[in-house]
Amino acid sequence: MDDLNSLTNKLRQCADDYAMLSPGDAVAVGVSGGKDSLVLLCALAALRRYYPAPFALEAVTIDAGFPDMDFSGVAALCRELEVPYTVVPTDIREIVFEARQENNPCSLCAKLRRGALANSLRERGCNKLALGHHFDDAVETLVMSVLFEGRLACFEPKTYLDRSGITVIRPLLYVGEKRLENMAARLALPVVESTCPMDKTSKRREAAAVLDSLSAAYPDLRSRIFGAMQRLPLPGWEKVR
Repeated sequence: MDDLNSLTNKLRQCADDYAMLSPGDAVAVGVSGGKDSLVLLCALAALRRYYPAPFALEAVTIDAGFPDMDFSGVAALCRELEVPYTVVPTDIREIVFEARQENNPCSLCAKLRRGALANSLRERGCNKLALGHHFDDAVETLVMSVLFEGRLACFEPKTYLDRSGITVIRPLLYVGEKRLENMAARLALPVVESTCPMDKTSKRREAAAVLDSLSAAYPDLRSRIFGAMQRLPLPGWEKVR
């Protein structure tokens, strides 16, 4: 049976392959309240107990101001894990949907969230930001880039941000979404459902639908795409070991 330890081992493999963790790192997990970031938080909390490069861990949530999103369950989980937790209130929803009335609200929302996260991490002295992007996210991002931009591109496993001095890491890239979903259910994690009106209508959903359709005929399509990204490799996807 799959358990948190085996998932944490996959996370460690990814972290080692891309040199994501160094001794003395102060790592903040960007916790949206979704299953991916919550499983990431639990796995990193488990990993810090025995990882050879000691690191500090905390969690940060950017509250964009959408109604009926209660993070008290996340706060309770963080107390159980002995991880400091910060909720940063913002007016992102008001800016994006009311003041600006954006035609493409997801892009501006993501930009504002990243800025708020960077500011919070600097204030708290964190040098690493861990995000819950996983195997399926990477494959879908590449397909989105091809479909909508006509180029081969994807986020990198590890990215240094010059302006903020923060390094973004994505340790869940070797873990698929279904496995994360199962783990969140097994651990009874306090998932906070998004109330954003755009949550089910993104271009990522369109790319996932394309992949689902093709995977009916080619079941290992996602694995082949992910492997191609590593073997090419895409910029930033070169393994260090």
